[in-house]
Amino acid sequence: MDAILNQTAPIIAISCAGIFFMMALLTGSWKFYCMNQSTDFKAPYYVDIAHRSALLYSFAAILITVFAALSIFPDWVNITATIAPLLFFFISIVNYIKLGLQNKTDNQLRDSDNPTADKIIMASLIIAEIGGFSVLLVGYFLRII
Repeated sequence: MDAILNQTAPIIAISCAGIFFMMALLTGSWKFYCMNQSTDFKAPYYVDIAHRSALLYSFAAILITVFAALSIFPDWVNITATIAPLLFFFISIVNYIKLGLQNKTDNQLRDSDNPTADKIIMASLIIAEIGGFSVLLVGYFLRII
């Protein structure tokens, strides 16, 4: 436990895990409310996506916590590698909540107002999430070698 609480990157990640899990609980309640108000007992598409993504990202943040705590790299490297995917997780959840509130689409890319910006954001997301976790994973493997 001290490895987590004595390093900045794991503290950031475990804090985000808690925030994402609370978002999952709140969006789950919202989803349940929408289901009960609907004649077909379905929540809007992106309300469901917001709930599921927040839930999955909360557990992904726990995984990032562990790898950040075990990485051999300097704190600044681990902090950067930790924040990169977590920031995009958060942006995704907030975007899904926004789309759930609007309830205008079941495909954010097909119905986008700005497809070029979406492509840039998606490419950035891929780089940040895969890149950030790759750094932590390499840092872990270097520690155990």
